[in-house]
Amino acid sequence: MTTYPEFTLAVVQAAPVFFDREASTEKACQLIEEAALTGADLAAFGETWLPGYPFFAFAAPSPLWWQAAAAYLANAVEIPSPTTDRLCAAAKRAGIDVVIGIVERDARTKGTTYCTLLFISREGTILGRHRKLKPTFNERSVWGEGDAQGLVVHERVYGRISGLNCWEHNMVLPGYALMAQGTQIHIAAWPGREPDPVPPAPVSIWARQLLLSRAFASQAGSYVIAAAGMRRVEDIPERFQELSPIDYTGDSCIIDPRGEIIAGPVRGETILTARGSLEEVYAAKVACDVGGHYSRPDIFQLLVNRQALPRLVERPGSESVPEAVANGHLPKDSTIGAGSPTTSDSVGSTVWTG
Repeated sequence: MTTYPEFTLAVVQAAPVFFDREASTEKACQLIEEAALTGADLAAFGETWLPGYPFFAFAAPSPLWWQAAAAYLANAVEIPSPTTDRLCAAAKRAGIDVVIGIVERDARTKGTTYCTLLFISREGTILGRHRKLKPTFNERSVWGEGDAQGLVVHERVYGRISGLNCWEHNMVLPGYALMAQGTQIHIAAWPGREPDPVPPAPVSIWARQLLLSRAFASQAGSYVIAAAGMRRVEDIPERFQELSPIDYTGDSCIIDPRGEIIAGPVRGETILTARGSLEEVYAAKVACDVGGHYSRPDIFQLLVNRQALPRLVERPGSESVPEAVANGHLPKDSTIGAGSPTTSDSVGSTVWTG
C-alpha cells in the first residue's frame, strides 16, 4: 500500500485591531497558538489581516479619509521588524507554519504600502513574501504594485505551498506561474465578503472569493485555503466608523483539489480546519496538470521577470560600473545610462513552459 503525507489545514477568521499594529500583532500571536492546538500544520489569515484591510479607500475623499490613510501607513509592517520577529517567535513556539496577510511598508521610503502575504515556517523563519501584483480599483490609492520575486512555491514537509491575494486569482497568469511550479496547497487571501445577492449588471467589482478559489483548486489540482478577513462596524475605531458602512462577515472555506468545498463557509470569529492528503492532490494532477502534461510549450510560454525593481540606483561618480557592483554599491542587475542591464543567476528572468 502506498502511504501519502496527510496534513491539517486551518483558516484563522477573525477581525484584527484596526489601525493598531501592536494590538493586532498580539492578537495574531494568540490566534497562531490557538490554531496549533487544533493540530493544524498550516494556518492562514486573510488579506492584509495585520493591521487590516483599507476599507476607507472606498469612501469619498475627506479630511477624515486622509487621517485614516495616515494612520494606516503609520501602523504598517516592515520586513524584517520587531513585528515580524514576534510573528516568527509565535510560529516557532506553536510549531506551525503560518501565512498571514500584512500591510507591508516600504522600508526605504516609509511612504508606500503593499498588500503582502508573509510566509513563516514552524522553525520561526521567514520563508518569503509575496506582494500583490495589481491592487484592484480603489485599493490603488493606498497600495503600490508588487513584483514577481515572491511569486514562488515553498517546499514544506507535508507539501508545496503558495499564495495569492484576492483578484490576483482573476489575473490567470500569476496562478499559472504557481501551478507550473507544482503548488499543492494554496492560500487564497480575501478581504472577507461574499455579497448575496450579487450586484446587478453592469456592476463588475466584488470579491467573488468562492468562485475564484474553487476555480483555482480545480485548475491547479491543489487544496485551497480561502482565508477571508472580518470587519464589523464595531471592530472599527469610532472616529472612522462612518468610512465603513458595510460589514464583512468572512465566509472562509477550505476546498479540495477537485474544487469541492470540504469545510465552511463560516461566519464570525472562528478557526476552521480540514484534513488533507497528497493522495487527493496526485489524483487531481493525474487528471489535469496544467503546467505539465496539459501544457503546450510548443505554443505557449510564460516569461516571469524575477528581477528586483529598484526605484533609485545610486552610482558613485569615481567608480566604474563593475567596480561599483564589486564594492556592493550597485545591485548585479543594475542598468546604467543607455547600456544594457547585467543579469545575475539569482534574480534573472525565469521561463515557465506550458
